[in-house]
Amino acid sequence: MLVNYICETCGVQYEGSIEVPNQCLICGEERQYISPKGQTWTTLELMIKDGIFKNSFNLDEEGLYSINTSPNFGIGQTAYLIQDKNFNLLWDCITYIDQDTITQIEDLGGIDAIALSHPHYFSSQVEWAEAFDTPIYIHEDERDWVTRQSEKIIFWSGESLELQEGVILQRIGGHFKGGTVLEWKNGNSQNGILLTGDIIRIVADRQWVSFMYSYPNFIPMPSVTVERIANRVNEFNFGRLYDAFHRVIKEDAHNQVQKSAARYVKALNGTLFTT
Repeated sequence: MLVNYICETCGVQYEGSIEVPNQCLICGEERQYISPKGQTWTTLELMIKDGIFKNSFNLDEEGLYSINTSPNFGIGQTAYLIQDKNFNLLWDCITYIDQDTITQIEDLGGIDAIALSHPHYFSSQVEWAEAFDTPIYIHEDERDWVTRQSEKIIFWSGESLELQEGVILQRIGGHFKGGTVLEWKNGNSQNGILLTGDIIRIVADRQWVSFMYSYPNFIPMPSVTVERIANRVNEFNFGRLYDAFHRVIKEDAHNQVQKSAARYVKALNGTLFTT
């Protein structure tokens, strides 16, 4: 019998196979890591059978729900359900999905599309797509990172894709070549929301953001890349920002991204500090 194995470190699900995979494509690369305990695997069926996992839903603001798994699994990211004019979008994925999760989302109107920021959050995206009979949007630059193929995956190209009026996927690169953020113009009472995965990540004080090539391995982003990202994001309209770990910059997020990019570049160039 073919089994869709899931890497326990990153939470990404693989193509059905008889044998356990030798190594995770995602974790065996310098932006991620192999667990010190070694490469370990599970399946969605085992996770459901264990009965310890549960997804919780939180209404963060009008039209925006966050979805988290407890206890923490894999990278521990947050998925978001955006509701806009009878169009429901799941932004990024989490691994765990069960009947309770499906029922709660159906009660909220289901899912019309799934969109991903980058491969670290592909998780069990095909399971979600099949449960709700919905397409998955991934930038074509991330094609080689897809570990489970599906006819539901749509590889989009270019720098932006408008899924619904005011709901726009924006490729800004950086952490991954096809790194994508979501510009939601109607969110935050028409003041705009940017959902960034960890292509742009909010730091501890919730006032600044950072940019990294690898977070677990502390590999920074080149200054020229950060400047390019800042220039691109400067074109977007948003006053609030949500990242992959449920951190939020509630006000003036657009300016905070620009200030953060400038500080980051100064740090890399050695002009931020005095000695």
